[in-house]
Amino acid sequence: QVQLVESGGGLVQAGGSLRLSCAASGRTFSTYAMGWFRQAPGKEREFVAAINRGGSMSYYADSVKGRFTISRDNVKNTAYLQMNSLKPEDTAVYYCAAASSYGGSSYYTRDLSYAYWGQGTQVTVSS
Repeated sequence: QVQLVESGGGLVQAGGSLRLSCAASGRTFSTYAMGWFRQAPGKEREFVAAINRGGSMSYYADSVKGRFTISRDNVKNTAYLQMNSLKPEDTAVYYCAAASSYGGSSYYTRDLSYAYWGQGTQVTVSS
């Protein structure tokens, strides 16, 4: 089992950057694939990015490709989401999640693949 705590959210102007962190408890962080999802008011939760256990493979939603970068540090038990060139439509609560199994891109983009979730951090991008 793993507990996840997100941080780094806040208010930023369009075009700005933020880096979200997801700190995981326990000594088995490297056995989990990690994902980032977001949910805007009145909308369903959507996939943002994912990274496999070793950090060698990453996946992105088309809407953030080229602007966001997911990474992880298995020594620090932390996953990151670097968000650049932020747009007002990126405004949402961002959640990190951990998946204990593995698969291809279709697996990592499904929220049902993730058993553990953080509490979320708010990101607001002003125009």
